[in-house]
Amino acid sequence: MSVEQFVRQIDAYRFGTGVALLFLIAAYSPVMGLVLSPVYGSLPAHIFHGYGVGICGAAGWFLKDQIQKRVGRLAAYMLPVLAFWTPTLQYFVMQQSAKLGNPAGPVITELFGYYPLVVLTVAIAGKQIQSALNLESQGELAAEHIPLIGTYIIYSIGEHTARFILSYAIGFTFIFSRAGLQFVIAIGYAAIVPKSKLLLLAIPSLLFTITSDVHLGGIGAANSALQHEGYTMLARQESYSGYISVLENNQDGFRVMRCDHSLLGGQWTKTAPGYHPQVEDPIYAVFAMLEAVRLVEPDHGVHRVDADSKALVIGLGIGTTPAALMKHGIDTTIVEIDPVVYKYATQYFNLPSNHVAAIEDATKFVKKAQKAAWPKYDYIVHDVFTGGAEPAELFTFEFLKDLSSLLKDDGVIAINYASDITLYPTGLIVRTIQTVFPSCRIFRENGATEDVANPDFTNMVLFCKKSASTPLRFREPVKSDFLGSKSRESYMLPKHEIDASMFAVGPESGRKYLIHKEVGRLHKFQDRAALEHWEIMRKVMPDAVWENW
Repeated sequence: MSVEQFVRQIDAYRFGTGVALLFLIAAYSPVMGLVLSPVYGSLPAHIFHGYGVGICGAAGWFLKDQIQKRVGRLAAYMLPVLAFWTPTLQYFVMQQSAKLGNPAGPVITELFGYYPLVVLTVAIAGKQIQSALNLESQGELAAEHIPLIGTYIIYSIGEHTARFILSYAIGFTFIFSRAGLQFVIAIGYAAIVPKSKLLLLAIPSLLFTITSDVHLGGIGAANSALQHEGYTMLARQESYSGYISVLENNQDGFRVMRCDHSLLGGQWTKTAPGYHPQVEDPIYAVFAMLEAVRLVEPDHGVHRVDADSKALVIGLGIGTTPAALMKHGIDTTIVEIDPVVYKYATQYFNLPSNHVAAIEDATKFVKKAQKAAWPKYDYIVHDVFTGGAEPAELFTFEFLKDLSSLLKDDGVIAINYASDITLYPTGLIVRTIQTVFPSCRIFRENGATEDVANPDFTNMVLFCKKSASTPLRFREPVKSDFLGSKSRESYMLPKHEIDASMFAVGPESGRKYLIHKEVGRLHKFQDRAALEHWEIMRKVMPDAVWENW
């Protein structure tokens, strides 16, 4: 058969319908990850997602003839109904996330609506494409396998296209929000599938979504659910890093910035009468501890003058550390990839304006700074934990080496790393940092057990010098270092040191340090750390706060 004859025999309507349905379900894959992330975290949401889609897609393909034989056109009519009901069903399932646990919760949530939708969509789209190609005359093998391969290729193209578009468009309008995208996909199903009175079955779900879904529209509905927990949502927006919101605890008096199922930082809003620190007190000790980068003694023994110093902060959070550096008079540059994080830090956490802001990827900024030969920095603060995991690319030998080139010869870097210290990636990253910076000391946020036989998730800060000519030492802080903050008096000077020798030797099959092309090796370990982090976050704030995003 010639190409011209093959094209001529294709049923364009059936083929187009099949392709459109595959593109819809392909687009739903990354959207489903976005929907699950605020409740379960971005990494746990993806642990079994790919396996589930693969199994359901295969089931849909191999059961397509049986589905058509037993259900007929009813299967197609049910597609938009199921698509409209999926957000509602999942809304109620996710309200039980604490009981379901993690990672079982994401799988169970997807069983309600999404996975059945994958089975039906692939079955109907596969049958449409197979019928449209009409390859029976070419033999049974060609008639079955060519449409199968074509279906897989179409789905893959659709999923990759959707991920690319969402990486730039998420949060741009209501349509490109998590809840909005589920609604748009359902409308897409209704537009493609032939009209049926069965679509009336979607009306109850639509009414619930419009009137009661706290994830949709303004923050009023969310606050009606959160007020029972003593919280008020001040702002929220979808963004590059994930779902970002600002929450106020009305009883205890603190404010936090949330990213998916993690907190980027927080500060106390209630203070004792007469207590007026120059900067707000952080609710986490680690952010005050990062400011101890100023206390590291230089090799020449002469204390640095703040007004003559320059600092680079990679990763903004709510801006606790850079705000203090600026208050000390240090010329500070902030690199933050997410414009919403920067906007909220300014609007809700009093980030001062006297700084240079680079809203871009840190790797691009560092490369650009190297080429431009900018003045080097006395201090670098590397604090990029977000959404339950660190971007491993920012802990590679290559990136840290480039970052080192921006540091003065007697400069100091403080690197915040949050994970289970017993896991392989922690030792790998510590060894990578020590390979680039020869003189380091490691401190943890609290004095919990350091028994390596037990899982131990903690924030730790590595203080390192570019030079190894003298040991790394901290000068005794003076009153002015604390900026009138009691939190800084208690936590700025690091206390709980970790013996670096525990990270010196990795497993036999492990690597000495992390290089860029091998960051994928860490993913399974990051999944475990993210699950531990999820458990911790559920103790920090009530379940309802995480569920009613």
